[in-house]
Amino acid sequence: MIMLKINFTEFRKNASLIFSSVEQGETVHVLRHGKKIAEITPIDKASQSLPSWKKKRVRLTLQGEELSKTIIDEREYSE
Repeated sequence: MIMLKINFTEFRKNASLIFSSVEQGETVHVLRHGKKIAEITPIDKASQSLPSWKKKRVRLTLQGEELSKTIIDEREYSE
């Protein structure tokens, strides 16, 4: 994996070029006064699937204590 280090001023001047590099798989560390303040990495292709709020979920139609158990179980399953 290729990693670039660039200072903040250069980042502002060349943001478009930097993001093009990220799209091609490079990781960029942005520095301010020599200290790393940000890391820009390409998005993992697997994480580009549907956002979690759009994924099909269990339809919660139970009442009372069972409903809360279903919610907790669903949260644990999603992680």
